[in-house]
Amino acid sequence: MLVRKSANERKSEIVTAMLRLADELGPDRLTTQSVADAVGVTQPAIFRHFATKQDLWLAVAEMISDHLTTAWAEALVSSDDPISRIKALILVQLRQIEAMPAIPSILFSRELQVENDSLRTSVQGLMTQLIGLLQTELLAGQAAGVFNPALSPKDGALLLISLVQGLTIRWTLGKRDFALVPEGRRLLDAQLGLLRNTQAEVSQ
Repeated sequence: MLVRKSANERKSEIVTAMLRLADELGPDRLTTQSVADAVGVTQPAIFRHFATKQDLWLAVAEMISDHLTTAWAEALVSSDDPISRIKALILVQLRQIEAMPAIPSILFSRELQVENDSLRTSVQGLMTQLIGLLQTELLAGQAAGVFNPALSPKDGALLLISLVQGLTIRWTLGKRDFALVPEGRRLLDAQLGLLRNTQAEVSQ
């Protein structure tokens, strides 16, 4: 006996398929028909759940946001040490990108950059949130004498975000020919070493 899926189950299935196809086909080549084919429904059925394609992209952004914010929260309770928390935030971000490899493609897609202001605003909000979390940890590290007191916490956070973005671009262009998290851990250790308070280490 065929069990009819609830509206919420079907919507989740559609959004999951959209995220997967965004990686396989590319965001700009993705059509609602390809999503319908992947889910096994008609194209009009997609629009019964999402009024427009833009609304469907916003649901994708919401799914990504839920995954990321949950992962960040877990990272922040993993340690009382600001350096460990920064490492946890960056590495969990890289793990989420590995789990949802469509994220880099979406960031640089025409859909985000030109056609969907709400999608761009959602993604920018996520980035601002992560920068804020990193700033807080850098400030805590400065208060503990760990990081260079002359460092602007915002600049430090932007450097860490740039590490993630640059590494992700290299991973994507290289057709994912290296493990993202171990390489990120290696480069992050080098980056944090440059941000440390060397004066305090010398005085010790």
